[in-house]
Amino acid sequence: KDISFRITQLKTFKKALQAYEPRLYDAIYRDFKKSEFDTFTTEIVLLYKEIDDSLNSLKQWSKPKRVATNWINFPAKSYILSEPYGVCLIIGAWNYPYQLSLGPAIAAMAAGNTIIVKPSELPSETAKVMYEMIVEHFPQEYFAVVEGGVSETTELLNQPFDKIFFTGSTRVGKIVYSAAAKNLIPVTLELGGKSPTFVTESCQLERTVQRLIWGKFLNAGQTCIAPDYVMVHKSIHDKF
Repeated sequence: KDISFRITQLKTFKKALQAYEPRLYDAIYRDFKKSEFDTFTTEIVLLYKEIDDSLNSLKQWSKPKRVATNWINFPAKSYILSEPYGVCLIIGAWNYPYQLSLGPAIAAMAAGNTIIVKPSELPSETAKVMYEMIVEHFPQEYFAVVEGGVSETTELLNQPFDKIFFTGSTRVGKIVYSAAAKNLIPVTLELGGKSPTFVTESCQLERTVQRLIWGKFLNAGQTCIAPDYVMVHKSIHDKF
Protein backbone atom coordinates (compact mmCIF):
# COMPACT_ATOMS: atom_id res chain seq x y z
CA LYS A 1 0.00 0.00 0.00
CA ASP A 2 1.40 3.39 -0.97
CA ILE A 3 2.15 6.21 1.48
CA SER A 4 -0.97 8.29 0.80
CA PHE A 5 -3.18 5.23 1.30
CA ARG A 6 -1.49 4.42 4.61
CA ILE A 7 -1.93 7.99 5.86
CA THR A 8 -5.62 7.93 4.95
CA GLN A 9 -6.14 4.66 6.81
CA LEU A 10 -4.30 5.87 9.90
CA LYS A 11 -6.52 8.95 10.01
CA THR A 12 -9.57 6.71 9.61
CA PHE A 13 -8.32 4.56 12.48
CA LYS A 14 -8.02 7.60 14.74
CA LYS A 15 -11.55 8.72 13.90
CA ALA A 16 -12.80 5.18 14.59
CA LEU A 17 -11.18 5.16 18.03
CA GLN A 18 -12.65 8.57 18.83
CA ALA A 19 -16.13 7.52 17.74
CA TYR A 20 -15.98 4.22 19.65
CA GLU A 21 -14.20 5.44 22.77
CA PRO A 22 -17.29 5.36 25.05
CA ARG A 23 -18.12 1.84 23.84
CA LEU A 24 -14.52 0.70 24.36
CA TYR A 25 -14.68 1.90 27.99
CA ASP A 26 -18.01 0.20 28.57
CA ALA A 27 -16.90 -3.11 27.05
CA ILE A 28 -13.70 -3.43 29.09
CA TYR A 29 -15.55 -2.51 32.28
CA ARG A 30 -18.06 -5.28 31.62
CA ASP A 31 -15.24 -7.74 30.96
CA PHE A 32 -13.11 -7.12 34.07
CA LYS A 33 -14.12 -3.85 35.73
CA LYS A 34 -11.22 -1.78 34.38
CA SER A 35 -11.94 1.91 34.96
CA GLU A 36 -12.24 4.53 32.24
CA PHE A 37 -9.23 6.40 33.64
CA ASP A 38 -6.99 3.31 33.64
CA THR A 39 -8.19 2.27 30.18
CA PHE A 40 -7.42 5.69 28.74
CA THR A 41 -4.00 6.05 30.38
CA THR A 42 -2.73 2.50 29.76
CA GLU A 43 -4.39 1.70 26.43
CA ILE A 44 -6.32 4.31 24.44
CA VAL A 45 -3.89 7.22 24.77
CA LEU A 46 -1.04 4.93 23.66
CA LEU A 47 -2.97 4.08 20.50
CA TYR A 48 -3.52 7.76 19.73
CA LYS A 49 0.19 8.40 20.30
CA GLU A 50 1.13 5.53 18.00
CA ILE A 51 -1.09 6.89 15.24
CA ASP A 52 0.20 10.45 15.64
CA ASP A 53 3.83 9.32 15.64
CA SER A 54 3.20 7.28 12.49
CA LEU A 55 1.47 10.16 10.71
CA ASN A 56 4.28 12.56 11.63
CA SER A 57 7.13 10.23 10.67
CA LEU A 58 5.77 7.94 7.96
CA LYS A 59 7.22 9.78 4.98
CA GLN A 60 10.64 9.94 6.61
CA TRP A 61 10.54 6.27 7.65
CA SER A 62 9.65 5.23 4.13
CA LYS A 63 12.36 7.13 2.28
CA PRO A 64 15.14 5.08 0.66
CA LYS A 65 18.27 5.37 2.81
CA ARG A 66 21.59 5.83 1.03
CA VAL A 67 24.32 3.53 2.34
CA ALA A 68 27.93 2.79 1.42
CA THR A 69 28.70 0.42 -1.43
CA ASN A 70 31.29 -2.33 -0.95
CA TRP A 71 34.25 -2.46 -3.32
CA ILE A 72 33.05 -5.61 -5.11
CA ASN A 73 30.03 -3.73 -6.48
CA PHE A 74 31.91 -0.52 -7.25
CA PRO A 75 30.97 1.69 -9.07
CA ALA A 76 27.41 1.65 -7.82
CA LYS A 77 24.95 3.34 -5.47
CA SER A 78 23.35 1.37 -2.65
CA TYR A 79 20.13 1.99 -0.74
CA ILE A 80 18.04 0.38 1.97
CA LEU A 81 14.42 0.19 0.83
CA SER A 82 11.65 -0.29 3.41
CA GLU A 83 9.06 -2.65 1.97
CA PRO A 84 5.88 -4.12 3.53
CA TYR A 85 5.85 -7.77 4.55
CA GLY A 86 2.35 -8.38 3.17
CA VAL A 87 -0.44 -9.99 5.18
CA CYS A 88 0.11 -9.73 8.96
CA LEU A 89 -1.52 -11.82 11.68
CA ILE A 90 -1.71 -10.16 15.11
CA ILE A 91 -2.70 -12.31 18.09
CA GLY A 92 -3.58 -10.11 21.05
CA ALA A 93 -3.61 -10.73 24.81
CA TRP A 94 -6.38 -10.36 27.37
CA ASN A 95 -4.72 -8.10 29.96
CA TYR A 96 -4.46 -5.06 27.67
CA PRO A 97 -6.94 -6.09 25.00
CA TYR A 98 -6.95 -2.80 23.07
CA GLN A 99 -3.31 -1.83 23.30
CA LEU A 100 -1.89 -5.30 22.55
CA SER A 101 -4.25 -6.01 19.65
CA LEU A 102 -4.53 -2.60 17.99
CA GLY A 103 -1.06 -1.18 18.70
CA PRO A 104 0.69 -3.71 16.45
CA ALA A 105 -2.10 -3.20 13.90
CA ILE A 106 -1.24 0.51 13.70
CA ALA A 107 2.42 -0.36 13.09
CA ALA A 108 1.44 -2.87 10.39
CA MET A 109 -0.83 -0.29 8.79
CA ALA A 110 1.88 2.36 8.79
CA ALA A 111 4.27 -0.10 7.14
CA GLY A 112 1.84 -0.73 4.29
CA ASN A 113 0.63 -4.22 5.19
CA THR A 114 -2.80 -5.78 5.32
CA ILE A 115 -3.95 -7.04 8.71
CA ILE A 116 -5.87 -9.76 10.50
CA VAL A 117 -6.28 -9.26 14.24
CA LYS A 118 -7.22 -12.17 16.50
CA PRO A 119 -8.16 -10.66 19.90
CA SER A 120 -8.11 -12.75 23.04
CA GLU A 121 -11.40 -14.57 23.55
CA LEU A 122 -11.23 -14.18 27.35
CA PRO A 123 -12.52 -10.57 27.45
CA SER A 124 -15.38 -11.29 25.06
CA GLU A 125 -16.96 -7.83 25.19
CA THR A 126 -13.76 -6.07 24.11
CA ALA A 127 -13.26 -8.58 21.29
CA LYS A 128 -16.80 -7.91 20.11
CA VAL A 129 -16.49 -4.11 20.15
CA MET A 130 -13.15 -4.22 18.32
CA TYR A 131 -14.73 -6.40 15.66
CA GLU A 132 -17.63 -3.97 15.24
CA MET A 133 -15.33 -0.93 15.09
CA ILE A 134 -13.05 -2.43 12.44
CA VAL A 135 -15.87 -3.83 10.30
CA GLU A 136 -17.58 -0.45 10.29
CA HIS A 137 -14.50 1.53 9.21
CA PHE A 138 -12.36 -0.76 7.03
CA PRO A 139 -12.89 -3.17 4.12
CA GLN A 140 -12.39 -6.77 5.28
CA GLU A 141 -9.82 -7.54 2.58
CA TYR A 142 -7.62 -4.82 4.11
CA PHE A 143 -8.21 -5.02 7.88
CA ALA A 144 -10.17 -7.85 9.47
CA VAL A 145 -10.87 -9.11 12.99
CA VAL A 146 -11.37 -12.82 13.65
CA GLU A 147 -13.18 -13.70 16.88
CA GLY A 148 -12.96 -17.10 18.54
CA GLY A 149 -10.84 -19.31 20.75
CA VAL A 150 -8.12 -21.93 20.45
CA SER A 151 -9.55 -23.67 17.38
CA GLU A 152 -9.78 -20.40 15.41
CA THR A 153 -6.26 -19.40 16.42
CA THR A 154 -4.95 -22.85 15.44
CA GLU A 155 -6.58 -22.56 12.03
CA LEU A 156 -5.13 -19.09 11.52
CA LEU A 157 -1.65 -20.37 12.37
CA ASN A 158 -1.98 -22.95 9.59
CA GLN A 159 -2.26 -20.15 7.02
CA PRO A 160 0.78 -18.81 5.11
CA PHE A 161 0.96 -15.31 6.57
CA ASP A 162 3.85 -12.98 5.76
CA LYS A 163 4.34 -11.87 9.39
CA ILE A 164 2.98 -12.95 12.79
CA PHE A 165 2.93 -10.82 15.94
CA PHE A 166 1.96 -12.59 19.18
CA THR A 167 1.60 -11.31 22.73
CA GLY A 168 1.04 -13.84 25.50
CA SER A 169 2.59 -16.63 27.52
CA THR A 170 5.88 -18.36 26.83
CA ARG A 171 4.04 -21.69 26.48
CA VAL A 172 1.77 -20.43 23.71
CA GLY A 173 4.63 -18.43 22.20
CA LYS A 174 6.45 -21.73 21.54
CA ILE A 175 3.35 -23.05 19.76
CA VAL A 176 3.12 -19.92 17.59
CA TYR A 177 6.82 -20.03 16.75
CA SER A 178 6.63 -23.72 15.87
CA ALA A 179 3.65 -23.19 13.56
CA ALA A 180 5.31 -20.21 11.86
CA ALA A 181 8.53 -22.17 11.30
CA LYS A 182 6.73 -24.61 8.98
CA ASN A 183 6.21 -21.77 6.50
CA LEU A 184 9.33 -19.75 7.44
CA ILE A 185 7.11 -16.88 8.61
CA PRO A 186 8.95 -14.09 10.50
CA VAL A 187 7.58 -13.72 14.02
CA THR A 188 7.61 -11.10 16.76
CA LEU A 189 6.90 -12.54 20.22
CA GLU A 190 6.13 -10.37 23.23
CA LEU A 191 6.09 -12.81 26.13
CA GLY A 192 5.90 -12.60 29.90
CA GLY A 193 9.06 -12.77 31.99
CA LYS A 194 10.68 -11.78 35.23
CA SER A 195 11.27 -8.09 35.89
CA PRO A 196 13.70 -7.37 38.73
CA THR A 197 14.02 -3.98 40.38
CA PHE A 198 17.35 -2.89 41.87
CA VAL A 199 17.14 -0.36 44.71
CA THR A 200 20.47 1.27 45.52
CA GLU A 201 21.47 3.10 48.67
CA SER A 202 21.59 6.44 46.85
CA CYS A 203 18.00 6.32 45.55
CA GLN A 204 15.14 8.64 46.46
CA LEU A 205 13.57 5.98 48.64
CA GLU A 206 10.06 7.34 49.08
CA ARG A 207 9.62 8.03 45.34
CA THR A 208 11.12 4.63 44.52
CA VAL A 209 8.60 2.82 46.72
CA GLN A 210 5.73 4.87 45.27
CA ARG A 211 6.73 3.92 41.75
CA LEU A 212 7.22 0.26 42.64
CA ILE A 213 3.76 0.03 44.18
CA TRP A 214 2.23 1.84 41.20
CA GLY A 215 3.99 -0.46 38.74
CA LYS A 216 3.01 -3.60 40.63
CA PHE A 217 -0.65 -2.77 41.19
CA LEU A 218 -1.34 -1.11 37.82
CA ASN A 219 -3.92 -3.14 35.89
CA ALA A 220 -4.35 -5.37 38.97
CA GLY A 221 -0.77 -6.55 38.55
CA GLN A 222 -1.50 -8.07 35.13
CA THR A 223 1.36 -6.38 33.26
CA CYS A 224 4.26 -8.27 31.70
CA ILE A 225 6.78 -5.68 32.90
CA ALA A 226 5.39 -5.32 36.43
CA PRO A 227 8.21 -5.65 39.00
CA ASP A 228 8.36 -9.29 40.08
CA TYR A 229 11.04 -9.06 42.75
CA VAL A 230 13.24 -6.44 44.37
CA MET A 231 16.97 -6.43 45.11
CA VAL A 232 17.56 -3.88 47.89
CA HIS A 233 20.91 -2.67 49.20
CA LYS A 234 21.35 -4.01 52.75
CA SER A 235 21.96 -0.53 54.18
CA ILE A 236 18.39 0.58 53.37
CA HIS A 237 16.68 -2.81 53.56
CA ASP A 238 14.66 -2.24 56.75
CA LYS A 239 13.65 1.29 55.85
CA PHE A 240 12.57 0.14 52.41
